[in-house]
Amino acid sequence: MDQELNDKIIIKNLAVRSIVDVDAWERVKCQPILINLAIEKSISKAGETDEFSFAIDYREITKAVTKFAEESTHKSVEALADGIAQICVKEFNVPRVSVRVENPRALLRATSAGAEIARTHENYIEPVHLNDNRDIIFVKDLKLSTIIGINPWERESKQIVILNLTIYFNFRVGNSPCDYRMIVKRISEHVEESSYKTIEAISTAITRIAVKQCNVNKITVRVDKPNATTFSESAGVEITRNSSYFAQISQIAEIKSLPGGYEHVVFIGLGSNIGNRYGSISEALRQIEESCNCKVLDTSFLYETSPMYVADQPKFLNAACKVATNLSPDELLGKLKNVESNMGRVKVVDYGPRLVDLDILFYDDIEYKSDTLTIPHPLICEREFVLRPLCDIANKFEHPKQFKTCEQLLSQYLKSNDNSKNVVNKILPIHDSQWILNSKTHIMGVLNVTPDSFSDGGLYDSTESAVAHAERLASEGADIIDIGGVSTRPNANDVPVEDEIARVIPVIKAIRTKGTINTPISIDTFRAVVAEKAIEAGANVINDVSGGQHDPDMFRVMAKANVPVCIQHSRGNPKTMASLNHYDDLISDICAELFERVKQAIEAGVKRWNIIIDPGIGFAKNSSQNFQILKRFHELMGEGSPLKGFPCLIGVSRKGFIGEATKQSVAKNRGWGTAAACSAAIAGGVDILRVHDVKEMVDVARVSDRIWRK
Repeated sequence: MDQELNDKIIIKNLAVRSIVDVDAWERVKCQPILINLAIEKSISKAGETDEFSFAIDYREITKAVTKFAEESTHKSVEALADGIAQICVKEFNVPRVSVRVENPRALLRATSAGAEIARTHENYIEPVHLNDNRDIIFVKDLKLSTIIGINPWERESKQIVILNLTIYFNFRVGNSPCDYRMIVKRISEHVEESSYKTIEAISTAITRIAVKQCNVNKITVRVDKPNATTFSESAGVEITRNSSYFAQISQIAEIKSLPGGYEHVVFIGLGSNIGNRYGSISEALRQIEESCNCKVLDTSFLYETSPMYVADQPKFLNAACKVATNLSPDELLGKLKNVESNMGRVKVVDYGPRLVDLDILFYDDIEYKSDTLTIPHPLICEREFVLRPLCDIANKFEHPKQFKTCEQLLSQYLKSNDNSKNVVNKILPIHDSQWILNSKTHIMGVLNVTPDSFSDGGLYDSTESAVAHAERLASEGADIIDIGGVSTRPNANDVPVEDEIARVIPVIKAIRTKGTINTPISIDTFRAVVAEKAIEAGANVINDVSGGQHDPDMFRVMAKANVPVCIQHSRGNPKTMASLNHYDDLISDICAELFERVKQAIEAGVKRWNIIIDPGIGFAKNSSQNFQILKRFHELMGEGSPLKGFPCLIGVSRKGFIGEATKQSVAKNRGWGTAAACSAAIAGGVDILRVHDVKEMVDVARVSDRIWRK
């Protein structure tokens, strides 16, 4: 059987003298060049007959290659390699040849650099056809000095790292050569000025420079650390990255498809530690959109943080926002300073108390410096109060100078700093207070002003009885009172919107008018007009069991109200949801569907810091699935979940799956089962429990918090 293209004739390390590009000192001089050929051709006949006429005359090939290399001037190593390939293919009629041209004097601190290409006869038939990334430029054993390592002694002095680079490209005669010297120069400058802790980070940074700054389509980087371990020659990492990899993690491209012709995306830090901190941040955000010609795309969660630099001052409330703009960096800075001034900021001392502080953190992915502005913000990497909000909205965004994502920068900061004295609390702004999330389990007391709710229908359908029950819930420890005017139990009948309004609005107004309690009020509705009127009447939270799916106007109302909103997972309506409980993977599907609704809310203008999620126990889930949610609750908000970071509410109180397990057909007799389910939810990390029996569940939460919360 013919072994065509499997047999090879090898010419190894043919030494020639040639003028190729420039030498290490960038002089046009004759240089020593090593040429390696691998000619792929069947040797079957020559091997069987031992006749020279069937063999490749490698002596003649060597002479021809040597003459071409030494008697011509070549613009680049790849041009020399291509010329040699043409000799082999055209003059000696070889089917396929691989040519490697190596210049040991190409770079001062590398063993060698060169090119390697493979060609067939078809490659020289017009039109030229080459596969992507068929050719390579290589740099061997580039030795650089840098700070690298996690141990204290490694942070004191530079040590050697050895780089091997493989740059993939497509050579065309007449095209500009691959400027590997420029690539090596930029990489060398960055590496020798850096102080990475891991070779994984330094190798990623190198690929990032090559692809993003030097327009390399694809590169393989190997980084070896000779002093990594005592009894091995070295330890290293090899990675391959291309332009599509970095395009996937870029958050800049998305701005190009926005309506309105916006051209730039900017991340802005917001902070306040005087007066109504949340009010100041909200007002600044409003003015950024209305006065600065910007469109707010997303906001972070809110964080209460200890002051830095000047410690003797109140704690800060910090956030970050992502905006689209057509303003230049300096124009935007001027607008932001006007916002600060308009709101009454008076600077007394650097890093001192301030009504509002607005900083440009990133502008696209550029580096920029003027007399008044540096981008990226020079202090990002040392500020947890900046990195945490950034990670909420830009965790995969890469710092243009550090070549690390915000997520990596925060991890690096936390590993390098003693944070035991720093206070960083995630905040939920609600009514006239700011809840510190994860400090305790908050209790939402249920107040159904309906005749047909599954547990307490008809008990509080008068304004007087409803107000009295609200006062009782507050006295028992409810942190929120959830008022609903429509039953959403399975198979519940629909209620006209007028009836729902007539049930809930008078109760909300009466509670606020009477003034005996100041507990936040939640409106439990899936209708936008009801939510809007309830907020006007004095409600402080919107709780939508449909997650914004039953009324297309709901997200607009939520955004306008600027109050906390609960977005619940459900499918269908009370008449159909029982039949819509098929899931490929229950938790993954809930996360994916709920996250889509969260994104819709954010796109409509709902602030991330106002969003609470609810997996929807009993809504399009059967009994087994409800228990599975409780069992796997940590997966809803844990690592890998798109819902990680969002506060979570859950409603298990007196529901049917508890009655099934406890054999209690009467809803009000399911208190003990409810207590067990609530404790399980707290163990999983829930923030808010929606319950009927407030007094009892307050005790359950207090004990469970002592067990499960830090």
